[in-house]
Amino acid sequence: MLMNKFAFIIHPVQAGDLARKFSLTRYLPNSWQEAIFRHVPPMKASHITGIKSPTGAEAEGWFIGCPLSSRQMLALPQDFVLRRIIQAGQLAEKLGAGIVGLGAFTAVVGDAGVTVADNLNIPVTTGNSLTVASALEGIKQGASSMGIDLDEANILILGATGSIGAACARILGRQFPRLTLVARNTRRLEELREEIEASNPRAQLSISTDSRQSLPEGDVVVTVTSALDAVIEPQDLKPGSVVCDVARPRDVSKRVAAMRDDVLVFEGGVMSVPGDVQFNLDFGFPAGTAYACMSETMVLSLEGRFESFSLGRELTVEQIEEVDRLAKKHGFVLAGLRSFERMITSEQILQIRDKARKRLKKAAARV
Repeated sequence: MLMNKFAFIIHPVQAGDLARKFSLTRYLPNSWQEAIFRHVPPMKASHITGIKSPTGAEAEGWFIGCPLSSRQMLALPQDFVLRRIIQAGQLAEKLGAGIVGLGAFTAVVGDAGVTVADNLNIPVTTGNSLTVASALEGIKQGASSMGIDLDEANILILGATGSIGAACARILGRQFPRLTLVARNTRRLEELREEIEASNPRAQLSISTDSRQSLPEGDVVVTVTSALDAVIEPQDLKPGSVVCDVARPRDVSKRVAAMRDDVLVFEGGVMSVPGDVQFNLDFGFPAGTAYACMSETMVLSLEGRFESFSLGRELTVEQIEEVDRLAKKHGFVLAGLRSFERMITSEQILQIRDKARKRLKKAAARV
């Protein structure tokens, strides 16, 4: 059977992450690392093997490293950053990839991959469609585990006017009545609210530009901003709430994990990859699992769909539903719930749920 080939472009979230590939850099200050790697061209980071679908289709690929940190992706001149990403895509072409995926901030810079695709001879995908599908599945799992009825819950979407946030809002707005949309641009929030209300007459939508005021009212929070630093702190969350953090870098502060044992926080978009996959690169995940954006690139390769699938700022519900179907066809499934580098067990969720109920009971007794 034909071996389909793909590539996926990665970059260090912060300069210190380069030590995973270049151990000597751990002794250098982050600012020095950034200064050095600004002048280093993209490189092959690893060869990915062993991906095999239940259909019998197989795929192999490469991680292509673009050694610019998240901060550099946003702070350096956009033309310079886009040139680096395009160079990474050109390396993917030379290696024989039939499609290339954009990871983390390489999918955010400029026009979300459109310019990159225009300058390559192979299709490009951001992976955002499968990211949305897997995040929504995780939300339903997490809410069920915490005893939250999504038909009664206030579902809050932080970063609602971005590509992923708006797609989550459209799908959740079709299925559940109460949504709070939070972003910085009031006009875009109003446009999104009108669109969702037109598709669901029972929708009860609120909009806000003040996350600090709105977050404590969220029973379920989907957060997907493009902020470099954490935007959700321990005091922002309601006891018993469920938080799906789709953003990279994370939107949820590590202080939440340390201080709030009464909320369920998990990363959106972590999937099990079919076959005996060997990534040959440590990106902090358990063996055989990957981000959904990476997984979308693999799914399209296994399917032989060498086309620019998730590209630009707009995602359609149809795209998301289609790639979700293809992922299931090829054996990609949600890899449980994962929080701050660790899998969350059923026992831990029960403990979180119990502590939340006790805290809410105490709060009610004081009123």
